[in-house]
Amino acid sequence: MNVAYHVVGIVAALWIGFSSYSLFTRKAFVTDSLVQYGVPQSWWSWLALAKGAGAIGLLIGFAVPGLGVAAAIGLMLHFLGAILTTLRARAYTHAAYPALYLVPAVAVLALQLAR
Repeated sequence: MNVAYHVVGIVAALWIGFSSYSLFTRKAFVTDSLVQYGVPQSWWSWLALAKGAGAIGLLIGFAVPGLGVAAAIGLMLHFLGAILTTLRARAYTHAAYPALYLVPAVAVLALQLAR
């Protein structure tokens, strides 16, 4: 179980960290969707910062379990909000993309709590 937690935690942190980096650097494959969903550009840096902090929190969670739990919960809330944003924008087929980030955050939390 401990190995699974570490592997899933590292993979999730890298994946979510890449998402944060992509938004910080304003990659078109991320920003085009945000424009379509009506997310104000003034929020983009804050959203990228939240994802980056969550990814770092998952890694710190290996040493400080409470912080890892908080990071996983924060990321789950973030990506649930992203799913709701896509649904509000009626981009139903796009709702799967934030879910691809939500699932690893849920898995990390489940593995953290099972330890």
